[in-house]
Amino acid sequence: MIKATEKIWHNGKFISWDDAKIHVLAHVTSYGSSVFEGIRCYATAAGPAIFRGPEHMRRLHDSAKIYRITIPYSVNELVGAMHEVVRLNKLESCYVRPLVFRGYGDLGVLPTKDTPIETYVACWEWGKYLGAEAMEQGVDVCVSSWTRLAPNTLPTLSKAGANYMNSQLIRMEANANGYSEGIALDVSGYVCEGSGENVFVVRDGKILTPPIGSSVLPGITRDTVITLARDLGITVTETLIPREMLYIADEVFFSGTAAEISPIRSVDRIPVGAGKRGPITEKLQREFFAIVEGRAADRHGWLAPVAQPVGAR
Repeated sequence: MIKATEKIWHNGKFISWDDAKIHVLAHVTSYGSSVFEGIRCYATAAGPAIFRGPEHMRRLHDSAKIYRITIPYSVNELVGAMHEVVRLNKLESCYVRPLVFRGYGDLGVLPTKDTPIETYVACWEWGKYLGAEAMEQGVDVCVSSWTRLAPNTLPTLSKAGANYMNSQLIRMEANANGYSEGIALDVSGYVCEGSGENVFVVRDGKILTPPIGSSVLPGITRDTVITLARDLGITVTETLIPREMLYIADEVFFSGTAAEISPIRSVDRIPVGAGKRGPITEKLQREFFAIVEGRAADRHGWLAPVAQPVGAR
């Protein structure tokens, strides 16, 4: 259950949490015409700091452009709104949700000029997506019977609400069968991603991850993991990964804003490596959390303190 905060940013103004409502006949409710982001704000010794906000807001604009949605606010304006909503709600750490959708006006598959674009930015407290113990012990996952979106059907470079109907099927099936998460294959049968996470495989000290062309979302945390791994001298290759590689990998882990870096201990009841978090996953976790929690130098400029004016970094 979401823990309500006080204020939500809506179309340039702050409104109360309970006033953030839409009409039942808004375009988005019938046709899924929304794009969104998920962003972490971390507690540091210097106060709350937002992780890679500009990159997330740029991806929000990219997602909208693909679906022919024109966001009436720039990336910088949205980053500013995000900082303000965190500041006003007095949160030390939280999850931030920018959301853009076609609202109430005309109703039909073809959006018209009478269908307004609504823009919201909300935030609330949120813990570990797959459970706190999963960060160390890992999670049990399955290969889903549901295939990820095929090219030229729904655009997977867009983080769009409609795309997540596929994600729901993957996650619900996994849950019904006693797994924490599912990994979907792409239309060609290669490893794609989880319901809301990118996937990494470790074999012989090297990291493999599916390329963007395999219907994966270009994750901000995915990019972070690749950068950190290369900083640590670990080879990362974006390549097609056959399903069976999941069974013989030394390590497998998820990445995502919600999941952060979460180890996978088994796939289809087959233990991954030693059946627990592996050394490379642990090393990446340590490096990641040291940076986002302000305990290590932010050498890539990923954190933006909420107390500072936006753009100060």
